[in-house]
Amino acid sequence: MLAEFKSLADLDRAFPDENACINHFRAIRWPEGKIACPHCGVISPKHYMLKGNTHKCADPKCGKKFSVRKGSIFDSSKVPLKKWFIAIFLMTSHKKGISSCQLARDIGVRQKAAWFMLHRIRNATITEEFKAPLTGTIEVDEGFVGGNPKWKHANKRGTVLRGHAASKGKKVMFGMLQRGGDLRLAHVPDVRSATTKPIILANITPKSSVYTDEAQTYIWMRSEYRHRFVAHSLGEYVRDDVTTNRIENVFSHFKRSIVGVYHKASDRHLDRYLQMFAFRWNRRNMGEGERVNALLKDARGRRLTYKALTSKMAS
Repeated sequence: MLAEFKSLADLDRAFPDENACINHFRAIRWPEGKIACPHCGVISPKHYMLKGNTHKCADPKCGKKFSVRKGSIFDSSKVPLKKWFIAIFLMTSHKKGISSCQLARDIGVRQKAAWFMLHRIRNATITEEFKAPLTGTIEVDEGFVGGNPKWKHANKRGTVLRGHAASKGKKVMFGMLQRGGDLRLAHVPDVRSATTKPIILANITPKSSVYTDEAQTYIWMRSEYRHRFVAHSLGEYVRDDVTTNRIENVFSHFKRSIVGVYHKASDRHLDRYLQMFAFRWNRRNMGEGERVNALLKDARGRRLTYKALTSKMAS
């Protein structure tokens, strides 16, 4: 039986100690008592239970010890699970997220530890499980994140450009939003057809109604989808049911979270911010505790090491 909570006060009462947190995560990670050894993958309710909430694999070929943290985002972390649960609650409840500086103050850890925790939580939302393709009516568009060139020093900004030309040097977001359904976001290097076409084909069911702006990169869609567009260059933003206002609203919300909470996001980490935002958006109708449990379910097998996170080659 999973503990229920709707607020931080409820969470505090539901998890009075580390054992309560361990039992809760164990029930989510290994439902019906079917424990999977993170070393060899053998699933069995007969794995040995040792002192200190440690397990030992019942398979004689393995026999290794492991805890419920092993192979999850909590692996090798010395931070108590209750602090992790609070961090997950705040990340999944606050529409704009929470900064590592604020989290460090809230749960009593160093800023460096809080920053690492938040990236591990974001990484858990990049689930490898099957996602149902978007169908029905989908809005597709691209957005840009970065400073306005007009605020740069005069010797660095050059000519102040407008429209897509003004996006030069900014980070590119690509989004697909099913009306009344899920959101998909991705950080892409550019908005050329060669880049966006595979993403669209992988995420949108053929013959769906897809609405975009008039960009040339979407011309190919006429043969795969019921494609219609609005001509922003002519001042057209809505024609009958055709509009991209909803997906543009998503980008607006995301950019306000970056500016207001994080201030900036690097190229190599931006996709994690996008996936965390999409995770919250797609579970907007869930209760607070349900979103926490949904992320805990995805926490298995998603460990991100500090070395990988800070590596210059990290994506």
